[in-house]
Amino acid sequence: MVQLTGVLAMAAMSVAMVLSLRPRWPEARLGGLDKMYRLHKWLGIGALGLAVFHWLWSQGPKWAVGFGLLERPNRGPRPEITDPVHQFLLDLRGTAEGLGEWAFYAVVALLLIALIKLIPYHVFRYSHRLVPVAYLVLAFHAVVLLDYGMWTTPLGPVMAILLLAGCYAALVSLAGRIGAGRRIAGEIAALRHYPGVRSLEAVVKLGPGWRGHAAGQFAFATSNAFEGAHPYTIASAWNPAAPSVTFIAKELGDHTTGLVDRLKVGQKITVEGPYGCFTFEDGLPHQIWVGAGIGITPFVARLKELAALEPGAVRPEIDLFHTTREVDEAALERLAHDAQAANVRLHLLIDARHGRLTGKRIRETVPNWREASLWFCGPSGFGAALRADFAAHDMPVEGRFHQELFELR
Repeated sequence: MVQLTGVLAMAAMSVAMVLSLRPRWPEARLGGLDKMYRLHKWLGIGALGLAVFHWLWSQGPKWAVGFGLLERPNRGPRPEITDPVHQFLLDLRGTAEGLGEWAFYAVVALLLIALIKLIPYHVFRYSHRLVPVAYLVLAFHAVVLLDYGMWTTPLGPVMAILLLAGCYAALVSLAGRIGAGRRIAGEIAALRHYPGVRSLEAVVKLGPGWRGHAAGQFAFATSNAFEGAHPYTIASAWNPAAPSVTFIAKELGDHTTGLVDRLKVGQKITVEGPYGCFTFEDGLPHQIWVGAGIGITPFVARLKELAALEPGAVRPEIDLFHTTREVDEAALERLAHDAQAANVRLHLLIDARHGRLTGKRIRETVPNWREASLWFCGPSGFGAALRADFAAHDMPVEGRFHQELFELR
């Protein structure tokens, strides 16, 4: 049981480490970087549970002997070891056990910091940088303490590949090279503040190397090396003649609060991406969009993309629902203009005036909703409620309900 739980814990941690590199190849297969991060998170939770079980199972017999519940087994003389590699690993056993125990304590603390959202984001961000160090120590622990005979079974090569991949990911992370191949230098070209909705729009002029983006994708932006990269949905259509991206940030947390005072026109910024598969590509003749609060951002980008299409181009029939508690007349006016230019029906609901948006209201407004797909961006709880509501009314939500699940924690 100690061997089994140790192997499973290291396998989960290794895959989580590889996913932390934000690799391109699994993104489309997993449905976007948001789904990759969700898998990364649950692999971390699984590894934490397995590591705790592994530790308890290894320590339990020692505690039982100490309390007199078990007798220490009499193992007798050990057979002579003639394999020099086996003997070398045995000589490292004590060191691997000691380091592994301390690395286990560190991983438990670091993963709890990552999972407890009451702990400030900046504490999580900097503490999470220590996870690769703990992983490297645990990889050493696993190599030394895995039963020597298992290395010659099919498990051996699998574990070797997982550990090598995980160690590579850890070293890339420690070197600060995650996403380095997708980073582009940029400069803030324009800023526009919408105080009514506590949001800031920033237009970033991009240097050479950006490969373009689709509406609905997002990117990581770094305006301050100390703060690091933060994800923002791209709120502009791609124009290769004038390479730029527009971000809209709402004051929701430690980093975004105060951006209006910290960002300046002409300021240098690094953009990494694009990422995501929330790109409105389903081939259906009718789409329903629901943008709640700042969740309107990917739809703004798509509106601009549709407005730039050639006359007569094939496009779906679209109903856009925007529900918001806060009001900024300038922002709403721009949204209405963009919707009109894109030939999209806009349904604006301000909570205090119109009440809350529900699945029933959507179905009453869009009679042919059964032939449509639904694209949602906004608070995860609201999205889950809408998904459950439409599933209860027989919408095949697995294929027709699209929701961005991106969370850093």
